[in-house]
Formats: sequence, C-alpha cells, structure tokens
Amino acid sequence: MRLEAPHRWDVTPAEAVEIQRELAARVLREGPPILAGRIAGVDVGFEAEGRTTRAAVAVLDMPACRVVETALARLPTRFPYVPGLLAFRELPAVLMALGQLRQTPELLMCDGQGIAHPRRLGIAAHLGVVTGLPSVGVGKTRLCGRHAEVPNVRGAWVPLEDEDEVIGAVLRTRAGVKPVYVSIGHRLGLEAAIASVMAAVTRYRLPAPIRAAHRLASDTGPLGPGMVIR
Repeated sequence: MRLEAPHRWDVTPAEAVEIQRELAARVLREGPPILAGRIAGVDVGFEAEGRTTRAAVAVLDMPACRVVETALARLPTRFPYVPGLLAFRELPAVLMALGQLRQTPELLMCDGQGIAHPRRLGIAAHLGVVTGLPSVGVGKTRLCGRHAEVPNVRGAWVPLEDEDEVIGAVLRTRAGVKPVYVSIGHRLGLEAAIASVMAAVTRYRLPAPIRAAHRLASDTGPLGPGMVIR
C-alpha cells in the first residue's frame, strides 16, 4: 500500500487549502460498490487534551462482521484544529496505522466526509487519493450543503447538494434514528458508496467497520481478531 503523501504535512492553513484544491482534482468519482471482503473502518481520537493523535484502523471480513486485523498509532498533534482542514491534523497518524496492516484492505470506510466538503476533499477523499484505495466518507453531521427531509425508512436517502452539485447522500441507515452523511471518497460512484455503506450496517446507525474503529480509537471496549461486531 502506498503511504507516502504527495505533499508535506508541516504546512500553514493557507498552504493546506491550496493542497486540498490540487488533490481534489485527482479524486475518481466512479467505481463499483464493494459489498464484501476486507473492509477497513478508520477513526481518530485524541489524548492528553488533544496533544496526541490516536488513529485506529479496524479491518472486518464482511459480511460476517468479523475482525481480522487492527492497528493503532499515536503521534504528537502538530496541526491546529481548523474546520475543513482536519485531514492535516489526523492523517499522519492514520497513515502510520495503515502501514501496520499485513494485508491491504479493499475499501476504507472513514468516520468523516469525502467530497461533501467545501473544497471537495474531506478526510475520506484525501486518504483515498493518498493511498490509491477506494474510500467512502460516513459523517455523523453535515459539514456543508443542503438537503430535503429523508423518509423514515431504512435505506432511504436524499441528495446532499452544494452550489448546484450533488456532493453526497443523506442516508437513513435505520428507521427512527438520525441519518448519516455519505459521500464519495475515491474510486466509488455515489450510489456505489451508499450500497457499500448499507451492506456494512447491522442494527446500529453506523456501519460495523466504523463502529469497530471507534471502539479502538476511544478505547471503549475490547477488540481483537475473531471478534464479531454486530
């Protein structure tokens, strides 16, 4: 897996914005759904009042939802908290965690945005371009765009639009719970991204790989090979 970013991480916020604009042009917005296989959930937490970035990757064998591999990496947090530039704060540790994996995942499922971002390069899109892997963003909240009300039916979705462009989907993964914001990361079409997310959803709002990664990133419970995430 290619883990070297095509840019420096020790940049100013203004330089980071220019890097995003350049990399956004490299995002591939088409590709088939990935419904089974080694699906990696990616999540990031912080320790020591934000001074340490804790990146977690949990690879699940889908659709069995069985943990096959995990990786955890810690790095000093070197980039300030700037909305829209979180990838520069979080991705160095994520890449370190991915570098620990024995096998390359078939899909990266990120807790965050893909192209549903003001410059069309959220963390899932940025990570997809850097690694060359298919990726999808699954955000719990909206970063930008507008949308209609989502029907209260499992699997229902409406477009997320910004400046007359469809940048994602507002997806109801379960009836009676808040929807999530799904967007293309890299090498997936929008409907393929939605299908990939729904294939990984069990009885909870978030897909199983992201829930597993969150457990590892936040140290809220055991997570080991062979464990089934339902």
